[in-house]
Amino acid sequence: MSEDIAPILQKSPTVAIVGRPNVGKSSIFNRLAARKIAIVMDQPGITRDRIHAKCELTSPSCDLIDTGGIGEEADEEFTSDVQVEAEIAMSTADVILFVVDARQGLQMADETIAKILRRASDKPIELILNKCDTSEFETMAGDFAKLGFGCGTPVSAEHGRNFSMLLETLDEHFETFESEIEQVRGHALEVGLKIAMIGRPNAGKSSLINSIMNDERTIVSEISGTTRDAVDIPYRRGKEKHTLIDTAGLRPRGKRDSSVEVFSAMRTEKAIRRADLVLLVVDLDAGVSAMDRKIARQIQLEGKPCIIIANKFDLYYPDKPKPERMQKAKEHLRDELFFLHYAPFVSVSALKSQSIDQIFRSVAKVRDGAKNALSTGELNRLIQNAIIRNPPSEHKIIKKRLKILYVTTAYNERYAQIPVPKLILFVNDKRLMSENYQAYLENRIRDEHICLGLPIPFSVRSRNRK
Repeated sequence: MSEDIAPILQKSPTVAIVGRPNVGKSSIFNRLAARKIAIVMDQPGITRDRIHAKCELTSPSCDLIDTGGIGEEADEEFTSDVQVEAEIAMSTADVILFVVDARQGLQMADETIAKILRRASDKPIELILNKCDTSEFETMAGDFAKLGFGCGTPVSAEHGRNFSMLLETLDEHFETFESEIEQVRGHALEVGLKIAMIGRPNAGKSSLINSIMNDERTIVSEISGTTRDAVDIPYRRGKEKHTLIDTAGLRPRGKRDSSVEVFSAMRTEKAIRRADLVLLVVDLDAGVSAMDRKIARQIQLEGKPCIIIANKFDLYYPDKPKPERMQKAKEHLRDELFFLHYAPFVSVSALKSQSIDQIFRSVAKVRDGAKNALSTGELNRLIQNAIIRNPPSEHKIIKKRLKILYVTTAYNERYAQIPVPKLILFVNDKRLMSENYQAYLENRIRDEHICLGLPIPFSVRSRNRK
C-alpha cells in the first residue's frame, strides 16, 4: 500500500455504545475491550465522558466509544443530553450498539433514543438486550422489536453470555467495511494523487505542467484561455504515481464570451471538487487579482488542501536580492490571499523550469502531515487546554458562556488520499461560538499539530435545540 493512502485505508472501524443510564453500556465496553476501563457502578449517569479503547476480539480490530453524560431523569435536560450522545455516535461510528435493559423492559427513554438513532439510516444499528443472564429474559425481545431495530442480540455483560454471537455480528459488518476499503485501495493505487492546476487565464498553468512533464503535452500560447477543457495527465515521479489535472483558466462570469468558456469553467469547478490537492497558480509578476481571490475562495469553500504556486518569480523584482524578493512575495500573497493562510507557497518559474522540485517537496509535506491525524482523545485534551488558557467571554446578549462538551473528527471525503479533517464541536449553544474564538481554537490546533496545507473546517452543534 502506498504511504499516502495509508491513514484512511488502514483506519479501524469504530463502534459506539449508546443507551440510557444504567443499562450496562460500560460493562459491555469493558467486556469488548477485554479489560476494565470504564467505571461500572449500580448508579445511573456514572459515565460522564466518552471513553475510547481498542477491541482486539473482532476481525479486524475496532475502536470502541463508550458514550457518557446522559442525565438520570427523563426530563428536558435528559433529552438534550441524549441528543448529544446520539449525534456523537452517528457522526463518528461505523456501527452503533444500542443497549437496553432486558430486565426492566422497554422504557420511554429507550424510545426517545431510538427515535433519534433512526435518522442515521446509513449506519448499521445493532440492538443489544443486556442483562439476559438466563434464557427467560430473552422473551422480552418482542417488546423491544417495536423500536425498529429487530429483536436484538440477548447478552449478559456481567457473565459474558452470548458475546461470541455479538462478536460474529460485528465481524459481519466489518466484512463490508473491509470490502469497501479494498475497492478504494485499488482505485487509489491506479489513479494516484489527483493534483489540479487552477488559476486565471495566462497564469502559466500549462507551462507549469509542460515543465513538470519535460514535454510539451499541453498547448502554450500568449493568448489567454487556450486550454478549453480539464485534461487528466498521468504522471510518475520516481516511485510515486500522480494524475495532473490541467484546467481552463477561470475568468469572471461577465467576461465569459462563449458557451465553450462557460462549460470550461464548470469543468474547472468540478476538477477542484474531485482533486486530492489543488495547486493555485498565480502570476506573481502581474500580482494577485480579484479573480485570483475568487478562485482561492472557491478552493476554501470546497475544503481542499492547497499549495499556492507563485509563478514567474524570475520577473518579480529581478534586480533585488533573492531573500528580499521572497519576503516581498510572501507579504503580497499573505495580504491578498489571507483566507488561504493554511496554504504554503512555492515561488517558481515555469518557463525556466526553476524550483519545480520544490513543488513536490511541498506536496509530500502536505500529504505526510495529513497522515498524522489527531486522535479523538488528543483533540479533546488540546481543546480543553485551549479553553483553560483562554476561556470564552460571556455573550453580551445571551448572557452565557460557551461550553464545549465534546469534539470529534469527520472527513469530507472519507477515503481521500489527503484526508481533510472537519471538527464537529458539540456545545451548549452554537450561538455562543464567535468567529474570533473559533479562529483562536484553530490557531491552537495548528500550533500544537502540523496541518500544513490543510483547512480545518468547524461544524458547531448545539446541545439545546429550540
